[in-house]
Amino acid sequence: MSHREVLTALSGLLMGMLVAILSSTVVSTSLPRIVSDLNGSQTSYTWVITATLLATTVSTPLWGKFSDLTNRKVLLQVALVLFVLASVAAGFSQNTATLITFRVFQGLGAGGLTALVQVVMSDIISPRERGRYMGYLGAVMSVGTIGGPLLGGVLTDSIGWRWNFFVGVPVGVAALIVIQRTLHLPPKPKKAVVVDYWGAGLIAGGVSLLLVWVSLGGKQFDWNSTTSWLMGVGAAVLLALAVVVEFRSKEPIIPLTLFKNRTFTFAVVASLSVGVAMFGTSVFLGQYMQLARGQSPTMAGILTLPMVLGLLISSMVAGALISKYGKWKPYMIVGSVLLAAGLFLMSTIEYDTNFAIVSVFMAMMGLGIGMVMQNLVLVVQNSVDVSVVGAASSSVAFFRSLGGTIGVSVMGAVLGTKVSGYITDGLTDAGVDPSALGSGGSTSIPDLSTVPGPIRTIIESAYGQGVADVFLIAAPLAVITIVFVCLLPNVELGTKTGIQRAAAATDGPDDASTDGSAASSASAAEKGVSATAALAPAVSSAPVTSTERVDGGDAVGAGQRTTTDASATSDVSPEAPSAGGTVPAPQPAPMSPVDAGRASPVHHAHAAAPTGAIDTVLATNAAEVAGHPVTDDELAESPVFSSLVEEKDVSGRR
Repeated sequence: MSHREVLTALSGLLMGMLVAILSSTVVSTSLPRIVSDLNGSQTSYTWVITATLLATTVSTPLWGKFSDLTNRKVLLQVALVLFVLASVAAGFSQNTATLITFRVFQGLGAGGLTALVQVVMSDIISPRERGRYMGYLGAVMSVGTIGGPLLGGVLTDSIGWRWNFFVGVPVGVAALIVIQRTLHLPPKPKKAVVVDYWGAGLIAGGVSLLLVWVSLGGKQFDWNSTTSWLMGVGAAVLLALAVVVEFRSKEPIIPLTLFKNRTFTFAVVASLSVGVAMFGTSVFLGQYMQLARGQSPTMAGILTLPMVLGLLISSMVAGALISKYGKWKPYMIVGSVLLAAGLFLMSTIEYDTNFAIVSVFMAMMGLGIGMVMQNLVLVVQNSVDVSVVGAASSSVAFFRSLGGTIGVSVMGAVLGTKVSGYITDGLTDAGVDPSALGSGGSTSIPDLSTVPGPIRTIIESAYGQGVADVFLIAAPLAVITIVFVCLLPNVELGTKTGIQRAAAATDGPDDASTDGSAASSASAAEKGVSATAALAPAVSSAPVTSTERVDGGDAVGAGQRTTTDASATSDVSPEAPSAGGTVPAPQPAPMSPVDAGRASPVHHAHAAAPTGAIDTVLATNAAEVAGHPVTDDELAESPVFSSLVEEKDVSGRR
């Protein structure tokens, strides 16, 4: 693909990602009216949100794994078609049961887009260049997450809530057309595809039960109830069985061997807390603006723009700098520190805090998330083998969504408890019976427009303090992000696209190691010298009896020798002083390939050098090993020499 084709295809990928994010956020401010028009209950209200989050989170690792086994372009198009059809059907829903059903299918399509967009980007863009494009992707995700509620509020107030579902359809269709016309991926090698059905079922069942438990606990049932215990224990058992199955599966959905890679493991932990910050802020900032500051849903979305702008600026600027200089870790450390500082500062806000100050705090959080979120995926893709890049990328997104969903549920329960206590205490201090708000003011959200002024101030103050307490809970998680970002191995970004790495892997090992310590573009010669350098101490220190040495470069490949009058020891390079302290004469310049071709090869009758000694010759430029000059046949049998020839042949074929 040309540079222009990459940019055009990327526009289709970004449009697909935007509609995926919007699907789960655009209805958040419209749900009260949607559920009311469809004659739904509070349970329906909860499930309209939970169904999509659940389907997206559970399906993300499945899509990622399938992308390692089959055609990624086809999978991406299937996800887009599924999302578009489900969105249209959801927009025409006549009851909440139908709406919830199609929201599940929306979530399945969104899960595919979330996983596959990042994987396809790794195919067509090298890690070194991917930083700037990851910045664009992070900006799109941030706009979708934070701007979705604003768009939903505007659509609901103007042309009706059904357009919350229709608005993404034209964008999805356009993305489908652009991807079909511009995305060109090589076909996957034909092989038998083994699907881990047991692993997929156990992971889906365990995670679904876990998310339903934390989402509905304390609302639909008490935490300390039979239902709660059954769901919690059931989720633990299913996930434990999933781990056992994944260890034994030939093609696991989430390869557990990935956790041997330090980069992957540390990125997963960091992603959990980033997910809490990203999803939590969009939910609780909306509540703060509406219930603590008395703003409308549309205005609440507008007031969160400082955070959106912070996300846009930091993700794009940091991405461009990473691509320009090849350094990613400093920006991620700065971002994680900004995120932690922003969350700690947000824990100090009250209902009447100057909005300019709140805006600065929100901008700090946005800057932090923008620098960290997508770059975690970048460093993971850079450090894992190309054969599992789909599973690895989707796993990071999966754990980010999982952390965000669980975090929002837990913090929501804390918010409800805190607000209830603050309202009760405030009303009691004011000499007002708390039961005047219904259920003691503990479970219902009052309509502030109908509440007398003094009581309204108490309620707004309670929500201001409650939201601040929620941010204080999230702040220590951001500190964990700082720690694990600092622990990430500072691996240099590679310069090959996923397609190039896959092509190279058919001729030799992939250049990404499983421990995350290498994902470089080192040549086979560099790897060979590094591997054999450890053998140098085994070389005999006896004086060399011949003054012939192996010349470098092409002369070695031709099996040629050049002669000097200097003496040298065999455990040092020819340029080093001899054991007796005599400085060798200057070495002649290496022969050109033409001169090397004219020279007569020198053959020796000495016994073969010990095993591994020939490799040491190449590692140290020594002329002889244990007093025996190296023959052409011995040189040709060297594994390191063979790797040099193989690398040259591979380059020639390309």
